[in-house]
Amino acid sequence: MYLSTMRATGTPAAAGRLRSARVPATVVGLGMVSFFTDISAEMVAAFLPMYLLYGLGAGFVQLGLLDGLYTGASALLRLAGGHLADRSARPKAVALAGYGLSAASKLLFPLVGGAVSGIGVAVAVDRAGKGLRAAPRDALITAATPAQALGAAFGVHRALDTAGALLGPVVVFALVAAVGDAYDAVFVTSFCLAMIGVVTLAFFVRDRRIAPAARPRVSLRDGWGLLARRPLRRVAAYAAMLGLVTAGDAFVFVGVQRQTGLGAATLPLLPLATSLVFLVAAVPLGRLADRVGGWKVFVAGHALLAAAYGLLAAAWQGPVAAACVLLLHGLFYAATDGVLMAHLAPYLPEHLRASGLAITQTGQALARMGGTIAFGALATGWDLGVSFVVFAALLAAGLVPACAFPPRGEEISS
Repeated sequence: MYLSTMRATGTPAAAGRLRSARVPATVVGLGMVSFFTDISAEMVAAFLPMYLLYGLGAGFVQLGLLDGLYTGASALLRLAGGHLADRSARPKAVALAGYGLSAASKLLFPLVGGAVSGIGVAVAVDRAGKGLRAAPRDALITAATPAQALGAAFGVHRALDTAGALLGPVVVFALVAAVGDAYDAVFVTSFCLAMIGVVTLAFFVRDRRIAPAARPRVSLRDGWGLLARRPLRRVAAYAAMLGLVTAGDAFVFVGVQRQTGLGAATLPLLPLATSLVFLVAAVPLGRLADRVGGWKVFVAGHALLAAAYGLLAAAWQGPVAAACVLLLHGLFYAATDGVLMAHLAPYLPEHLRASGLAITQTGQALARMGGTIAFGALATGWDLGVSFVVFAALLAAGLVPACAFPPRGEEISS
């Protein structure tokens, strides 16, 4: 996408602009790691709602707990991953451990059978691996990319990541069609694809090493000390506030299937539409964030999500309604996933960058876990339509202070 084959034409300024337009090989390599890992992860994510609701007969409370766990189980290990990456100055090694843990978790699913508690353990292990790798991976992207091109770089990475997410539901749909109720085949295939990502990271992504004498010692207090800096604290707080009124993806897809009148067989394919929109929009919105500011794009993404909830609350029937909701859902992810990290990363001290990113990611993950569990309880007590009304209103209310917040990120490093 952004792998430039152009040559500089004249002035040093022009050459600098062309260099900044290129995406480094490290970013592309990490994108391919995420491509295979996300095929694996989205196979499981697309399969679980159908398996739980229609295979095991679980209810909305169980779905909410597991989807919340899927969102938030990575939270605390994000902090550990960020700290270990900064302390060791080896973010690749920490990311590799996280990717390996997620791959191994896929083998737990066939071992636990239909036990919902066992599925919860497998989900927790998978998400723990995600938490461990997230901040070190984003730190590797930041270290390899000029600050003025970070939005584009994160957009390219997320686009490759999303291409994998796009294929995941297709693979699981084809497998279920081919093997019927032999569900172990889904999890074993998921494991094999995740291992391709692990091997790609181990052998094809370079780690920029910092000589021990050239880097300061990093303690946990140093990482948490970043919260004493008001701009970072406010960014993290607003991101968490918006996450708290974000329903889990599983509820969006179940809502699309039920509120728009689609058949149950379409449920595993609905993430495909979100991923397709994300894939197409990630790079353009990343470039837009480079031009107008990441915070503005991030807030606008949540406004699109509020609109999607409003459409689900209206219970507009038919495929056009479903397409509109999934379009807004995909644009939400393209405008937020990676954009906030690209906004923050240049303003964090290099030796604490992974820790600073992890703090923000952790707040978001915990908030989204709480929001998903709350939505599941609300949907159980009332119904999906009312729950989407409540969350649309809360998200719209949260956007008011977020829009008024001036994200003066340059002060974070001061």
